[in-house]
This record gives sequence, C-alpha cells and structure tokens, in this order.
Amino acid sequence: MKPFLILQLRPETEASDDEYQAFLDKGGLAAADTHRIRLDQQTVPDDLDLTAYSGVIVGGGPGCVSDAPQDKTEAEARIEAAILAMMPQITAQDIPFMGCCYGIGILAHHLGAPVSKEMYGEPVGPVACTLTDAGQADPVLDGLPDGFSAFVGHKEAVQTLPDGCAHLIASGPCPFQMIRFGQNVYATQFHPEADSEGFALRIRIYRNKGYFPPADADRLIETCRAADVRMPERILRNFVARYGA
Repeated sequence: MKPFLILQLRPETEASDDEYQAFLDKGGLAAADTHRIRLDQQTVPDDLDLTAYSGVIVGGGPGCVSDAPQDKTEAEARIEAAILAMMPQITAQDIPFMGCCYGIGILAHHLGAPVSKEMYGEPVGPVACTLTDAGQADPVLDGLPDGFSAFVGHKEAVQTLPDGCAHLIASGPCPFQMIRFGQNVYATQFHPEADSEGFALRIRIYRNKGYFPPADADRLIETCRAADVRMPERILRNFVARYGA
C-alpha cells in the first residue's frame, strides 16, 4: 500500500513520539507504512505529492487556529500555514484526511466556518459522544456503538457546521465532535488515538499550558485512568483499513 502521511505539531518530543506511536498502534500501522513529518522541526518538501499517500493524518497540539496572529508563536504560525496550504488540494480532490483535534479547526477554518473560544471548549478528560444518523451510516465509524466515551481537551471549537460537511458525532458540551467533508475528508474534536496512559502523559506535559489549573493535574490523571475509553481507536483502524487497501 502507499504510505500514510502523518503531520505532527507538538513541540515536546515526548508528547510527539507518544502520539506517533499511538497512531501506529491504533491504526494498525508499522513505521514503514508512514511518512512522518514533525512540523515543529521540519518543513514540508516543495515537491510533496499528496496523491502518493493513502491518506493524511494530522495530530493535535497546543496551537489554536482562532488565536490572533500576534498571539501565535513563530512555530505555530508556520505550522498552521503549512497545513492550510494543503487543504485546497485535499478538499478539492477529496484526498483521504483525518484531522485530530487541531485538524477539525484547520478544516473548518479552510471551509469558511467560524472557529473560536466563544462556545464549546471542553475541559480535559473523557466526554460522552453520540453518533448522529449520518455517523451511523458512515463506513469509517463502522463498529462503534451509538454512544461511547472519548478524550478531549481543547480551548477552541467549531461554532457552526461548515458548508458541505456531514455531522457525524456530537457531545453535550460540544456539538461538532466529528465531521466529514465530501466523502473522504474527516476531522474529530476528540482524540481518536488517545488512551488513558497517553492522555495522562499529555496532562503532565501540558499542565502549565492553560488547559486546566496546574493543581488539578493529578486529579485529572486519575479520572482519565479510571475512564473506559476504547472505542475511538476503531476510527483510526477503520480509516487505515479503508484507505490503505
């Protein structure tokens, strides 16, 4: 099969490596099946051919699309520009895409929908998600129950469903947990790759990044370790199986 392009944003090597391993494990991929680019350290090659890949997977990170330009670090602005530059081809050619957390903001912003911190931000931890009718019929969500738990933690969110998108998954705090543009371009607000230990690691690493009061870190770690979050990884497995064939 053609490799999957995995684009990562996290500047902390421990978090980036753990996220990459989670994409491999949950997607059923070997490292040789992927082309990994750490956008915090690497630039996208000028001759990158997106059609040479089975699909594109974008990880999460501390940056926010909705932040004012002057509030973004040089790295955050550069990473955002690099991913946004790919979105016209991805959406026009319906190239398989899975944007995880940060990726839903990128997709919605590219499509002209509002992304902001006004509503629908969620505290760090598990949240109850529900499939919509469209979600129940979507092949990438095959095998998921109508309701399941997923890990979230985001300051900004999509405020309205972008034009041309199907609404696949919702939650009480945040209505747009997963959307699809066209037939093959997907994005989630939750983290389909995250399990309890992986999320506990992120809580430790990002305890001073404004997602929660630092003193709450140990309590949040215990909450995540006690949560039953196993279903979201099926999304990555289904995505890889569908587009890697």
